[in-house]
Amino acid sequence: MTDFINENFSLNSDLELPLDQIVAQPLIAILLCTYNGECFLAEQLDSLEAQTHQNWVLMVSDDGSKDGTLDILLKYQAKWPQGKMAIRNGPQKGFCQNFLSLACDSEIKADYYAFCDQDDVWLPEKLTVAVQTITANQNIYVPFIYCGRTTYVTEQLKSCGISPLFVFPPSFRNALVQSIAGGNTMVFNLAAKLLIEKAGPLNVPSHDWWIYQLISGAEGDVFYDPVPYLLYRQHNGALVGGNNSFSAKMERVKMLWQGRFQDWNSLNIAALKEVKHLLVKNHQEILKMFEALRGAELKDRFHLMEICGLYRQTRRGTLSLIFAALIKKI
Repeated sequence: MTDFINENFSLNSDLELPLDQIVAQPLIAILLCTYNGECFLAEQLDSLEAQTHQNWVLMVSDDGSKDGTLDILLKYQAKWPQGKMAIRNGPQKGFCQNFLSLACDSEIKADYYAFCDQDDVWLPEKLTVAVQTITANQNIYVPFIYCGRTTYVTEQLKSCGISPLFVFPPSFRNALVQSIAGGNTMVFNLAAKLLIEKAGPLNVPSHDWWIYQLISGAEGDVFYDPVPYLLYRQHNGALVGGNNSFSAKMERVKMLWQGRFQDWNSLNIAALKEVKHLLVKNHQEILKMFEALRGAELKDRFHLMEICGLYRQTRRGTLSLIFAALIKKI
């Protein structure tokens, strides 16, 4: 486990609700990664404080911030009850490995876990809805991930759109070629956490896409909520943003043409092969065919795509997938 900058962690802590009500709620470990986030971090921390589900602890992994991020974190840590926040040094290998360093840490123990970005704002019901959804649908021995849509907002939190509504069921056949929800919406149960720990912090392009692949590949449950409970701030400093604008769509076409999608798939396939023993047999076979089709002749490529049953969530996405296969950039 990475050394803590300031280890201050306990299971029983509360902000506003009486202690007996807090203890009655399941404990959620919020996994926040920070890096030079002083501009918007305080608003995000305020939104955590305003959650209707109050039994949570905040585990922060800072990736070497050089601005006032740590000062802000320490200020909130001092004003919150003892044990509400722990701060530690991140691996400094980028946002994906920072999040995986938290998700794979066996010493972080809770009933549920939620990824958290430094520049969003959570609506007050976010954790409550996620936990209620999971508890109503889960088998506690089966990995379960709740995720969903987001409302795009400007730096000043003015609405400027909404993420796409996906209607096809989440599955491994979809996860191989598409990430359907940002990590900032993900809340997962202990069984999912244990599976992520078994896989370890592998070299993948994005933690949220990877976890969608891993959980669905192991035949866990993925719940996609069509109602957004998160304000996803769009700004120049964001590493990942929304893709609903024309310019964003054109940028993705450019990335596909330049082989970025192909490179990402190569990383994901290599990681999935490393943990093949965690996937169910049918999905092991789909993974094998997916890898084969990427280097196959054109006629065999589309035949294998059909056998694999790969799909994306929109017509435009499916067309881009076919185009990627056509130009051998899948």
